[in-house]
Amino acid sequence: MSEERSGPAQPGPADRPPVDVVSIGRVGVDIYPMQSGVGLEDVETFGKFLGGSAGNVAVACARYGHSVAMVSRTGDDPFGRFVRRSLGEFGVDATHVTTTDELPTPVTFCEIFPPDDFPLYFYRFPQAPDLTLDVEQLPLDLIRDARVYWSTVTGLSHEPSRVAHQAAWQARGRRRHTILDLDYRPMFWDSPQEATEQVGAALEHVTVAVGNREECEIAVGETEPQRAADALLDRGVELAIVKQGPRGVLAVTRDERVEVPPVFVDVVNGLGAGDAFGGALVHGLLEGWPLERVVRFANGAGAYVAARLECSSAMPDQAAVEALLAEKGQA
Repeated sequence: MSEERSGPAQPGPADRPPVDVVSIGRVGVDIYPMQSGVGLEDVETFGKFLGGSAGNVAVACARYGHSVAMVSRTGDDPFGRFVRRSLGEFGVDATHVTTTDELPTPVTFCEIFPPDDFPLYFYRFPQAPDLTLDVEQLPLDLIRDARVYWSTVTGLSHEPSRVAHQAAWQARGRRRHTILDLDYRPMFWDSPQEATEQVGAALEHVTVAVGNREECEIAVGETEPQRAADALLDRGVELAIVKQGPRGVLAVTRDERVEVPPVFVDVVNGLGAGDAFGGALVHGLLEGWPLERVVRFANGAGAYVAARLECSSAMPDQAAVEALLAEKGQA
């Protein structure tokens, strides 16, 4: 009887290194018009893309070569299969994107009126699957150990997702690079007051907060960038980033204040710029760059995607962002 030989022991979950990034929250399908400057009623052809803010950020991080895991839910339907397959094709681990047969995968339509009018139409009824995430579905060890944990305000808009987010933060323990995207969408909430209450509670658990002036108003009641950043720091955040559109970006820590100018491009679709900014921000933080370089690079990534129609599939790599910044004299 021959001796049975086994190969080298395979690493178990406890032996594997932590992933670089875990992104949790909104994911779905973007249905974007192929015609610009016309209303949806007059659009003749559409393109289908992976979408959702947390999903776009996950893809953006993967484009820079980081290991990324997505935590979300989709419907058990063709669009859900498209979402999970697309994440994998972009290099994102979709193991923790679960399915439900009770709700459809969300789709989002937009209209394109450059340079600054891009109405969005969210079809997330009766409820989006990503808002049905509960604690039992969370990979808490993965979230706890990730080098970066990215979540968005949308995940706080409904139960059971709200409780799940709180459980994830509790498991992580306000570890460094616990990031909250202040991505406030009023149509997802019962009232602005409810959003302010929930975001205020969330700020007790995160170390980085990033949002535009209107989102800062919901979070801390301030729209003036310096006061908004200071108010975020007062909540215990270590890094506050206030995006100001054509006025650039402000980033503040307890020891440093950085302002960088905008990167002007011919805007095609501005909807993916914030997610590109987020992915590039994560990249810069993981690389340990100086704060000014991090913010300048993130601003360039946002501009790069704003000059393109799609969001997820337009996410750049580092060379593309650096080339754009060099072209604009901001390298």
